[in-house]
Amino acid sequence: MTEFKLPDIGEGIVECEVMEWKVAEGDTIAEDQPVVEVMTDKALVEITAPEAGRITRLHVAKGDMARVHAALFAYDAEDEAAEAGTPTTTAMHSADTAATPRQPERADAGEARRRVDFILPDIGEGIVECEVVQWHVAVGDAIAEDQSLVDVMTDKAMVEITAPEDGVVSELYVAKGEMAKVHAPLFAYRADAELEDADASGAAGERQPSTDDAATKAPTEAPASASAQAAATASDNVGKGVGKGAGKGAYGRIPASPAVRRLIREHDLRLEQVPGSGPQGRVLKEDVRAFIESDGASQRPATGAAEVGTASQARMATPGQEARVEPLKGVRAAMARQMVASASTIPHFQYGEELDVTELLALRERLKPEAQAREVRLTLMPFFMKAMALAIRDNPLLNARLNAEASEIHYLPSCNIGMAVDGRAGLMVPNVKSVESLSLLGVAAEVARLTDAARQGRVAPEDLKGGTISISNIGALGGTYAAPIINAPEVAIVAIGKTQWLPRFDSDDRVVKRAIMTVTWAGDHRLLDGGAIARFCNAWKGYLEAPESMLLHLS
Repeated sequence: MTEFKLPDIGEGIVECEVMEWKVAEGDTIAEDQPVVEVMTDKALVEITAPEAGRITRLHVAKGDMARVHAALFAYDAEDEAAEAGTPTTTAMHSADTAATPRQPERADAGEARRRVDFILPDIGEGIVECEVVQWHVAVGDAIAEDQSLVDVMTDKAMVEITAPEDGVVSELYVAKGEMAKVHAPLFAYRADAELEDADASGAAGERQPSTDDAATKAPTEAPASASAQAAATASDNVGKGVGKGAGKGAYGRIPASPAVRRLIREHDLRLEQVPGSGPQGRVLKEDVRAFIESDGASQRPATGAAEVGTASQARMATPGQEARVEPLKGVRAAMARQMVASASTIPHFQYGEELDVTELLALRERLKPEAQAREVRLTLMPFFMKAMALAIRDNPLLNARLNAEASEIHYLPSCNIGMAVDGRAGLMVPNVKSVESLSLLGVAAEVARLTDAARQGRVAPEDLKGGTISISNIGALGGTYAAPIINAPEVAIVAIGKTQWLPRFDSDDRVVKRAIMTVTWAGDHRLLDGGAIARFCNAWKGYLEAPESMLLHLS
């Protein structure tokens, strides 16, 4: 078997996205035949076969990132396949198959029983392992193509792994909470086409449908075949001793999208409790919401409450009981490494200031109806970001960074402002790209999108890269002061405290009630000094305390 490695495409490109596979595992290939199309950040590139042979494995799924110099696919060269006596040789020399495209090897029952190992693909960003957060299937479960199987957590975000084709789960190699390695087996399954071949012992000379055939066949085309498949799946489940409910879907399980299953988990429900109104009993979001509104959630089984109570009691420390220990991994482990590196290599200095945001709060209230009419939630964060982008125009040093040797200053062309979000998986800092070119509503829409994604732990890698300066809104949790740590390689970060209504003197020396917010800056003292931070903060403060002044500078 020969591993084809993604060649160096040039231009300094280190990875590219697999757009479309032109072949499937088991297909024969000819020299120079198009095999796959990949998209770099420059153009669409077609990769052809280096020689004739048979595809044995596709290492990178469609839509995933392939790394330069890493294995892209594996194949048996024509001579190797002939020497091994594989079904490829038979397919190439058989008169019965000479006029038709060769199907993936499904020849006899013994071969059909062989399992398929799903290899964890390269998720990109140099990630070599990830934590298995939640399995959505068990051994013996029937799975459908693109069905959500498992959630894994990298040190960047939550990633959902789906089924490559229809089949039955044979084995889960990595348990919940353990680390899965990239390019290592994650689970094993038997494809439906293999099961059909194994059951069709009385039709040995008849051509069996391939996986691609099964995926494209309409449900009404062969009801007898579908029944046989369901029976085979049920028989397999019984043989494994897996007690499963009848289910409502075509594959013995209640069909529901990953978003619906997440909503079910968030409300401590079971999918079986919610009546589905979609095709084949599919449970929709509307079904879950209707169930909750009808007080169906109060009908949760008592055993669930008992389990929660037991778990809570188990977490409570008692005299003489040892501390509970769990490994530091995922996003929290990444944060630990990043913060240690930043605090130990960057000389931090702090700068504090108070902002009077009374006028800003009033302006936001006036603009909120218009934003709501456009289905955009308008918080203070878009104002902070837009004012920051304007202040950076006259203070570009705050949007720069040092090279690794601290010998050059790189002034960045766009203002990509990050915001720290306390998500379910831990602290994440996605950033809004090119804030200087977005409208206030555009910034607000991006803030809402990134906040929702971070709280679910599903931020896209590109949303975490390329930040130039960051905001930490500790006030959202009730904090007043903080000493933030810089998100390297950026050179500055600001922590925003909560808004407090405090007495202040006006221009006539009268005591008035004003909305006061405390902000604390941290700067990289290798590049910034107190004067640079003070001048930038004063410009930023001016835009926020007189928000209408931003209109004079918007392009």
